[in-house]
Amino acid sequence: MQLNTTQRRAAAWSLIAIGTGALLWLLAPVLTPFVVAATLAYALTPLVDRLDQLSGSRLPRVLLVALVELIFVLLVLGIALLIVPILAKELPQMREQVPVLLDHANAWLKPFLAQFGLSVSLDVVSLKAFALKYLTANAEDTMASVMGSLKLGGSVAFAVFSNAVLIPVALFYLLMDWHRFVARVLEFVPPRGRAAYDSFTNEADTVLGQYLRGQLLVMAVLSVYYSAGLALFGLDLALPIGVFTGLAVFVPYVGFGLGLILALLAGLLEFSASGGASRALLMVAVVYGFGQLIEGFFLTPRLVGKRVGLHPLAVIFALLAFGQVLGFLGVLIALPASAVLLVAIRRAQAGYQASKLYLG
Repeated sequence: MQLNTTQRRAAAWSLIAIGTGALLWLLAPVLTPFVVAATLAYALTPLVDRLDQLSGSRLPRVLLVALVELIFVLLVLGIALLIVPILAKELPQMREQVPVLLDHANAWLKPFLAQFGLSVSLDVVSLKAFALKYLTANAEDTMASVMGSLKLGGSVAFAVFSNAVLIPVALFYLLMDWHRFVARVLEFVPPRGRAAYDSFTNEADTVLGQYLRGQLLVMAVLSVYYSAGLALFGLDLALPIGVFTGLAVFVPYVGFGLGLILALLAGLLEFSASGGASRALLMVAVVYGFGQLIEGFFLTPRLVGKRVGLHPLAVIFALLAFGQVLGFLGVLIALPASAVLLVAIRRAQAGYQASKLYLG
């Protein structure tokens, strides 16, 4: 059976897609730092171009790229240095408050279950011993365990270190030559397909750019909101938990839920002597309840926009599916691939609805 031109073209593109997917799967560990750098370059290139316009192209691009990358690296380091030490300070408080919380839980649980004819009592002594065994572990034991893990998994430690060095280097060169790389890719497109290619990539870039840049603004605003809201209730860990919640909303519902749980646990530990569970529950209900309303009815519609069309469930599925197949590399390319796929589906649907097959 001979295939017509359309069928041969579809078969060729299918083979290309399968081959590309297999190559990505095989080279995922090697490609990861380059994909991270390319994703960051896609997001930061408009900032470099904007600075170039503001300077009237009088400043060399290498200086602008170095400035943008330095600001980005300092921002990432600032977040890490902000969260890690403060969370480490929570251990002494946990050693003090966990036994108290267990006593309160046992005192509340027994009369509550007694209303239903159930007689249950927590083995508080054993639970305290179990919790304190791990919470009182000293730093030397922890460091020894970490060093042992590094010796057993030296290749993992080397990979992390090499990626930390390679990503900034790759990002620098990509920011320097981003427009040149895009133009080089365009040379592979046949002249007769340039119009369709430009239309498709422009729409995909609009969808992805609007989603990513809008989502970054949402994350920044929510980080400030949750930090300020938790601080007003007197939570010592308001800043790291608020920043974490704001950044984690990138994964819809899951990130919000993790931040809520962290805030609730921190509140229970800190407020056990003054208000206890009621104060912690009130804090979480007010701050996270209003936060969800602000995000859903104001920030996301205005900053991300309804035109994007990436449903939260589609984002979650894309992150999980690509992560399952390609690991961390899959998580990185999930949203770009979903944006391109969304544009392709829209165009295929429009073509089908305009065809004789649909119209009958």
